Amino acid sequence: MGRYQEMYERSLRDPEGFWGKAAQALEWYEPWEKVLDRDARPVPRWFTGGMFNTCHNALDRHVEAGRGEQVALIHDSPVTDSKRQYSYRELRDEVARFAGVLRDLGVEKGDRVLIYMPMIPEAAIAMLATARLGAIHSVVFGGFAANELATRVNDAEPRVIVSASCGIEPNRIVEYKPLLDEAIEIATHKPQHCVIYQRPQASADMIEGRDVDWTQRMAQAQAADCVPVLATDPLYILYTSGTTGQPKGVVRDNGGHAVAMHWSMKHIYNVEAGDVYWAASDVGWVVGHSYIVYGPLLAGCTTIMYEGKPVGTPDPGAFWRVISEYGVKVLFTAPTAFRAIKKEDPEGAYLQQYDLSCMQALFLAGERCDPDTLRWAEEKLDKPVIDHWWQTETGWAIAANPLGIEPLPVKAGSPMVPMPGHDVRILDDEGNEMVAGEMGNIVIRLPLPPSCLPTLWNNDQRFIDSYLAKYPGYYLTGDAGYRDEDGYLWIMSRTDDVINVAGHRLSTGAMEEVLACHSDVAECAVIGVADDLKGQLPLGLVVLKAGAEKEGEALCRELVGLVREQIGPVAAFKLVTVVKRLPKTRSGKILRGTMVKIADCAEWKMPATIDDPAILDEITEALRLLGYAGGR
Repeated sequence: MGRYQEMYERSLRDPEGFWGKAAQALEWYEPWEKVLDRDARPVPRWFTGGMFNTCHNALDRHVEAGRGEQVALIHDSPVTDSKRQYSYRELRDEVARFAGVLRDLGVEKGDRVLIYMPMIPEAAIAMLATARLGAIHSVVFGGFAANELATRVNDAEPRVIVSASCGIEPNRIVEYKPLLDEAIEIATHKPQHCVIYQRPQASADMIEGRDVDWTQRMAQAQAADCVPVLATDPLYILYTSGTTGQPKGVVRDNGGHAVAMHWSMKHIYNVEAGDVYWAASDVGWVVGHSYIVYGPLLAGCTTIMYEGKPVGTPDPGAFWRVISEYGVKVLFTAPTAFRAIKKEDPEGAYLQQYDLSCMQALFLAGERCDPDTLRWAEEKLDKPVIDHWWQTETGWAIAANPLGIEPLPVKAGSPMVPMPGHDVRILDDEGNEMVAGEMGNIVIRLPLPPSCLPTLWNNDQRFIDSYLAKYPGYYLTGDAGYRDEDGYLWIMSRTDDVINVAGHRLSTGAMEEVLACHSDVAECAVIGVADDLKGQLPLGLVVLKAGAEKEGEALCRELVGLVREQIGPVAAFKLVTVVKRLPKTRSGKILRGTMVKIADCAEWKMPATIDDPAILDEITEALRLLGYAGGR
């Protein structure tokens, strides 16, 4: 039995012993009463009764251990041609002072702070400062439009919102403040204050009495100490797309999250205190929470925040420059980034300009990595390339190649094997376990390991209905796939209508709601179609009302603009076409899955319950004209 298999089996056989030992590596104000409270509802809870502070363990603990002068955070921004570095001591002091700003604005333990920021150090400082006070942060990706932001304001009910005057794209400045003001106007909940960080590239107009200036308040603030909270108290809320228009607020607790983050840094990524770790993501997504901010800092690593793109800032060698310049040991990014680099520099000429001897491995996640991209990365880098699988809900890898335990042979297209604590099963629709090689619903047997969501914010019932109800005793991942004869997992598709655009999980249902609001649209469907660069792209099919005033290209441009306005550019919604009718079952269900297979030129069978088979010929032609269904 190998080291991985022994550790994995021990984690399932004795989870209390396994995770109790892992937790001893961190500092606790008071020890837990139970490592695992199996009687807690709606799911068992970790480290009940223990008192903890995540910010203390991420910053103060390292300073007190004599490592305060080590670099904690590097900010590298090719879009502003600027670089900044913070030692652990400097970062702790900045965080403590901003915690004082929040405290002066009335933020206390349990309050919510919504953070709507670009990729600047102040975003991480705001997150850590909120955690320092025992408050709960909710980071919203800066690319979301006002309406999406307003729904999150209403659900989280923040006392304070922290934002910046702008975000910066390679060819434009995105002013955040007008979007924030519009969102607050739309929202029924109104924050007491907004803290605005003024960037030199754009100046935000301030609303007297509500808005305060980050820099001015920091100059006056007194440092705040860490506030102990229960291990089971929430650290943050992170919203993820739901199958309805209402986003789901995934809750992450303090104790279990920190234990899993700390454990994963060594055992999965094989990095330790002093190593340089780079997750090329955004703090608005779960990867940014777990592996830009919390994981690396809890482990005492140097973490990198990069405000740029894999190509175009300035060229396809951007990633190689950062790795070489800072001595990055492990890079974690989305397959989309490598598809973009591969498209611009297929021979890897830019890579030859840099010394990447410091780099030990590349990890990919966010969407399924196609074998061609994985092999290209392996060939050009001559390093291990690890595709691993996890979700916003879990906060860390469900399946991976555990480099820090025992590197395993790679199988291109598979995210490898389940990580300790994840008792992964493949079930059919009736709940029977599938044999190796047969595809079914991927589930995780309870208890979920530390860091996995204990519920949704203020909505236990939706949590139960979404994740626990279909298979009692199991967590439903919403993914379909199989396990092969060697125990490797293969993730084949989503089982709901959430699509994956460049690593961003987006709801096609939410896009359909926007399209359906147009006065000329009778009904519509949005499907996710395969894309070489982004993994998936949303494609809209609309049926017009009789006597519609607009049609053709003018209507399609208007519909694209509507989705961009309501959901934001992050949706990458550009493909839309008018069709006479949509294929449906006799019960009226739109056959989205069949349309996806037609678009992707995959094998499909005529659904037995289809109302009119001739409709699929019309749909095939419409998709072909858009460049799909064999029309490329």
